[in-house]
Amino acid sequence: MAPLNSLEKEYPLIDSNFQIFCASHAIYSVEDFLLHDIDALFTSATNRSSSQKLNQLVEDARQNKHVFSTGCQGIDALIGGGLRVGQLTELVGPSCSGKTQVCLMSASTVAKHNCSVIYLDTGNSFSPQRVAHFIGQSSDYVSGNQADRRLLQNVLDRIICYPVFDVYQMFDLLHQLKNNLRSKIGKSDRHVKLLIVDSISSLITPILRGSCPQGHTLMISAGFLLKQLAHEHNITVLVTNHVVGGDDGNSKPALGESWKSVPHVRLLLSRDCGGKVCNMSIIKHPAMASGRTATSVRLFV
Repeated sequence: MAPLNSLEKEYPLIDSNFQIFCASHAIYSVEDFLLHDIDALFTSATNRSSSQKLNQLVEDARQNKHVFSTGCQGIDALIGGGLRVGQLTELVGPSCSGKTQVCLMSASTVAKHNCSVIYLDTGNSFSPQRVAHFIGQSSDYVSGNQADRRLLQNVLDRIICYPVFDVYQMFDLLHQLKNNLRSKIGKSDRHVKLLIVDSISSLITPILRGSCPQGHTLMISAGFLLKQLAHEHNITVLVTNHVVGGDDGNSKPALGESWKSVPHVRLLLSRDCGGKVCNMSIIKHPAMASGRTATSVRLFV
């Protein structure tokens, strides 16, 4: 993407002070800026009198960002109200920990607010029946008459699920979505507010372990594209990631050190075998301390 110094004439905000500030954080292009932690930049900018323009820009951006409820009060309370618009949130956890459950609940909740959801399903885990169950738990859809059934179907229609089997197919769909959003074609795409990839690690792990020499580059490109969609189009992005064994014997998020800087928010889910409640803790959050935990979050019925 374009270097910052080439944009100064078109965007006066990107003046020499702005460029010096960004360079001090190893930011030299629009891509570098989008991949950086905007809240960390805001904290740094508030301590530098020469960065008032950046300070105001970031503050305006933060005030204009909203949150969408996940549909679970315990999770929303833990992360400050819900999933933040314009950010990428990652759910980390072992198999059967509740990651897909949170994705389906979030999709159901967002779709009920007349918004479209794009759901990239990599493991055949998307379930219209479970979505209908979550929607049906709302008092707006409990009577079962014809009008309510029609409303229920309208909500289901707002969740557009694509089976995805490799990272290249994901890139194709994301680029198609980006083009549609920019050109404002496709009625449903114009109202997309939530993009889910369940799971991102299922797509990326094979190219990292295989013989593809561009595996690491493709992983970083995927992270950049997801964050670009979130930032430029005010979309909430939610992805899931599995865990792997660490050198110390403890589990850790998959995809390695390079990936961990990509998500704005990382949340760890765990569940006792056969249990109906989960524990969730914050691994990374721009506004909250790591390690903060919500216990006994009920996701299963």
